[in-house]
Amino acid sequence: MPIVLVHGVPEDSHIWDDLRAELPDRDTVALGMPGFGTPLPAGFAATKEGYLAWLCDELTRLPAPIDLVGHDWGGILTMRLALTRPDLIRSFVTDAIGFIHPSFVWHDLARVWATPGAGEKFMADQAAAPLDLRIATFAGFGVSPHYARHMAANDPVRSQCILDLYRSATQIQVDWGTGVNPPARPGLCLLGAKDPFGAPAKSSQLATQLGMAVNIIDDVGHFWPSQAPAAGAAALRTYWATL
Repeated sequence: MPIVLVHGVPEDSHIWDDLRAELPDRDTVALGMPGFGTPLPAGFAATKEGYLAWLCDELTRLPAPIDLVGHDWGGILTMRLALTRPDLIRSFVTDAIGFIHPSFVWHDLARVWATPGAGEKFMADQAAAPLDLRIATFAGFGVSPHYARHMAANDPVRSQCILDLYRSATQIQVDWGTGVNPPARPGLCLLGAKDPFGAPAKSSQLATQLGMAVNIIDDVGHFWPSQAPAAGAAALRTYWATL
């Protein structure tokens, strides 16, 4: 029974390395979103629809039943897939469900990335900043030191994919949040109590309304797969034991 892990932005599949080490008895597959440390196929549209279609296609290649786990944008894609293609999974775990709420508003950095000109300037300024400063920025969010260095690497392809993705999602609460019903598969909302992007209290309330389980990891921020892999793995095991 494979566990499929989907990373977020500005990450790649290696954000799951430490958590996967905590699950040595499980068959885990960490997918890499196109353009995020993986080749960008010719003609691929780095939009929310493009990445959702990619994820659906990847899952059809794997044996069922699948337990899907998503973080950040991987969590958004996981939630959307659970709502639209429940036939592809047995269960799902996400730390990003707020986008389906009618009053959802993107965080400040997302709005910069979504703005033509401002997003390009941000990426150029970030690439020009000293590597040690970029590493410290990610470490300040709780990313483990070795992965912070990995995330801080300059990658123009990834940068452009981030801009394209956020510009496709400026009205995601309308495009993907209208007429949402409780998911047909069991789901867990799992996130850190100190996540500045996840709105733990609001997300917990929304998850409960959707019939999902909730697990908030104390003293952990947004990048919980890297910051607290043991606690994350324990939360996943506890949830899967209920299925």
